[in-house]
Amino acid sequence: MAIFSVLRLPLTLRTAYCGKSVLNNPRLFSSHAKFAEHKPLEKIRNIGISAHIDSGKTTLTERILYYTGRIETMHEVKGKDNVGATMDSMELERQRGITIQSAATYTIWKEHNINIIDTPGHVDFTVEVERALRVLDGAILVLCAVGGVQSQTLTVNRQMKRYNVPCLAFINKLDRMGANPNRVLHQMRSKLNHNAAFLQLPIGLESDCEGVVDLIRNEAIYFEGDFGMKIRRDEVPQEMRAEAGDRRQELIEHLSNVDDTLGELFLEDKGLTIEDIMGAIRRSCLKRKFTPVLMGTALKNKGVQPLLDAVLDYLPNPGEVENTALVEEEGKPTEKIVLNSARSDSNPFVGLAFKLEAGRFGQLTYLRCYQGMLKKGDNIYNTRTNKKVRIARLVRLHSNQMEDVNEVFAGDIFALFGVDCASGDTFVVNPKLPLSMESIYVPDPVVAMSIVPNNTKDRDNFSKAIARFTKEDPTFHFHYDPDIKETLVSGMGELHLEIYAQRMEREYGCPVTLGKPKVAFRETLVAPCPFDYLHKKQSGGQGQYGRVTGILEPLPPTNNTVLEFVDETIGTN
Repeated sequence: MAIFSVLRLPLTLRTAYCGKSVLNNPRLFSSHAKFAEHKPLEKIRNIGISAHIDSGKTTLTERILYYTGRIETMHEVKGKDNVGATMDSMELERQRGITIQSAATYTIWKEHNINIIDTPGHVDFTVEVERALRVLDGAILVLCAVGGVQSQTLTVNRQMKRYNVPCLAFINKLDRMGANPNRVLHQMRSKLNHNAAFLQLPIGLESDCEGVVDLIRNEAIYFEGDFGMKIRRDEVPQEMRAEAGDRRQELIEHLSNVDDTLGELFLEDKGLTIEDIMGAIRRSCLKRKFTPVLMGTALKNKGVQPLLDAVLDYLPNPGEVENTALVEEEGKPTEKIVLNSARSDSNPFVGLAFKLEAGRFGQLTYLRCYQGMLKKGDNIYNTRTNKKVRIARLVRLHSNQMEDVNEVFAGDIFALFGVDCASGDTFVVNPKLPLSMESIYVPDPVVAMSIVPNNTKDRDNFSKAIARFTKEDPTFHFHYDPDIKETLVSGMGELHLEIYAQRMEREYGCPVTLGKPKVAFRETLVAPCPFDYLHKKQSGGQGQYGRVTGILEPLPPTNNTVLEFVDETIGTN
């Protein structure tokens, strides 16, 4: 159901059309209506949620959507109702309980529009994280309170550094046995080299987890009522006041080392206000000099609302991030320009395609608008191919649901239909504007397997599936090896290739078999080898006679690029 079509109906028809699911909950209805309003840059956040496998990214996203009124009912990743989380829309994701594709959504919190991209945690789908972080302004790095900093955490941290994305850290799963936020903080400092400090402390761990202590405001926060909806603020428990004071002092010291304004106040021993500390956190976080650390347990509905507040308080809006493009004109040196993020049509549109997906109505292209405005009916040009595209439909995405919009502005994430392009292409409205934005880093494949359709009659569907998947996923490669006479697919891991094999069977009715590729054995000389060949042929008339002697030997490693041809034939006429 497209909510925008509902809003255009008269009130009486809206009531009849929506029934009890939306209109009886003003929190839900007003949230969608307000998001459709044109918001200034200061009221927009574009964030991603990234972490190691099974750290709770999708569960956290589900809570965010529920508390902000985007969804009416929460579902678990592997819940007993077999519904699955909202952002895991693919059937394989629901069955395996993992995120395979990054999914985009949007919501609203305290009059701020928030665009969210939930990303996979497996290294096999690392390109999904790459293209999400390329177009986002900030991120939430989720860490498990038990596992701490793990292998994919290191990878995600490198990706954030590559695209200069500021981040918050959220230590999740405080309710698990063995939870230890102090150890996680130490690992962030030692393994990730983050200048990190707690903004909160847990009130109890494991089964005793009740809430968190806000170190900035020096108060306790408890999450009560159905699904933790009711927030109660109280004094810090007596037994935690000494630790809270020490941690607050530690926070101020870490901030003073990277923020001159707060450092001067700290050295002059002046009283620090809440606004002073929050301002220092924001300034240093935007410069990636400090990582605020919050905590909670998404599964038990604790700590999510303060995390949303921190997203608004400390992560940048699109106007606070410098986005650049290259002007490439023939005969002139390449020039770098800064794009204007003003949400108006005073500047020409510039957008970047960061993801392709086959939708119900053709290819769906995800874009981020970096400058200007785009409306339905406008023409845009691909700067790589110079092809013109007329915009027939603009949509905003909520997982696998699409909601039509009439226009988008700088800072918005949206999607188009019927655009023939590649991931990383730049689009403009002026064909004479030779702009190109930095594309997405694509890692090289690390594993290859042979692939063959089980039935010969399925070769057409097999070709269609391969063509689609290689276009959507730049880390999924396909080629024929003439040496071993096999068709090979390569990707980021065995799971990566297994998922595509299962998708071929489910979506194209083409079961395939994956196997180990054959090895093309080749021989070479390891020692000198003499030869002596005598050729004699007499078949009437003048006969043929010849003798060839010689030696074949391997060249030394230092001279194997020097080729010599010496002719010592004798006896020729």
